[in-house]
Amino acid sequence: MKSVQEQMAVIRRGAVEILVEAELEEKIAQSVKTGVPLKIKAGFDPTAPDLHVGHTVLIQKLKQFQDLGHHVCFLIGDFTGMIGDPTGKNETRKALTREQVLLNAETYKEQVFKILDPEKTEVVFNSTWMGQMSAAGLIALASRYTVARMLERDDFHKRFSGQQPIAIHEFLYPLVQGYDSVALKSDVELGGTDQKFNLLVGRELQRQEGQRPQSVLTMPLLEGLDGVNKMSKSLGNYIGITEPPKEIYGKVMSITDELMVRYYELLSDVDLATLQKVKDGVAGRPDGAHPMESKKALARELVTRFHGAAESRQAEEDFVQQFKQKEIPDDIEVISLTASGPLWICKLLTDTGLTKSNGEARRLIQQGGVKIDGEKVENPDLAIDDRQALVLQAGKRRFARIEFVSK
Repeated sequence: MKSVQEQMAVIRRGAVEILVEAELEEKIAQSVKTGVPLKIKAGFDPTAPDLHVGHTVLIQKLKQFQDLGHHVCFLIGDFTGMIGDPTGKNETRKALTREQVLLNAETYKEQVFKILDPEKTEVVFNSTWMGQMSAAGLIALASRYTVARMLERDDFHKRFSGQQPIAIHEFLYPLVQGYDSVALKSDVELGGTDQKFNLLVGRELQRQEGQRPQSVLTMPLLEGLDGVNKMSKSLGNYIGITEPPKEIYGKVMSITDELMVRYYELLSDVDLATLQKVKDGVAGRPDGAHPMESKKALARELVTRFHGAAESRQAEEDFVQQFKQKEIPDDIEVISLTASGPLWICKLLTDTGLTKSNGEARRLIQQGGVKIDGEKVENPDLAIDDRQALVLQAGKRRFARIEFVSK
């Protein structure tokens, strides 16, 4: 095992908060002394079949604990998934059926083992203990927390103040998540910053059970490709781990240098010394790595993780061909249009689906992100009066081949 100081340096990487850090250092010191690994827990409700890299921030931190020699419990919340996590919601979340939860759980296991070592990972389902709990036991669990304490949680407080309904079963969610820590006797639990209340409930329930309270480590919610909003499929700013290799590679190459540093810190396996070189390069320091080379290395790493080394090499070759040599891909969509009179470039972009609105098209042109046959469009009021076929490009990766047909 690494020393306490070496382990804490790895554990602090990217973390927002460690509660209580001195307690965690004591636990690690005891682990180093005895050779007994700590039990590290993170829970995931299988509410959707596919993960994006934002979901893997916690999994990556689990892997770091795993690499340090600790025991990882990957908890699938098949019981809590049927309650529906109210965290961050302004209305009661729709619960999933048992069949949906189990189907999603199988997909989760397949995806997380692209990061975690399956031989060193204990996969547990909280229905194992919660499914056996009697109604009397659940009532006894509910008696351990007051409504006033539950309303301290930010989202519950906002909904209560706004006179929005809160279903009784939603109060059970933090208690069940907390009881998972009791059932597993976890030493450390990981979660996003939005899960802090639930993680602390686990500490309290363990204390009531006479167990040593778990340490809590919160990780940030990863920003999406826009660098502003939380990564989300609904916002379209995500990198899905089941997406084709060239999509993953291209999306990584599209992010800013500043966001690249964030992704390196939270998603990459590179050591702390390499991470510092990436940071130095973006900051313009002489000993830093070149940002473009760092970005390519990150893109290769993520594609390799989810698809393999051969696919990663091919994705990079495709990227070089398409963007560095300014070649247009062969498999772009062909759109046939019938038009009379000049075509306004913004409307053409919207009609072809390359942008969602004329306003978005105008902004993209003003930012230099639109090309016709490889030539940048400078004028957002451009009228196209040529009826020859053309290739329209919006942003770095969206293309359409336009063919005009006569009436």
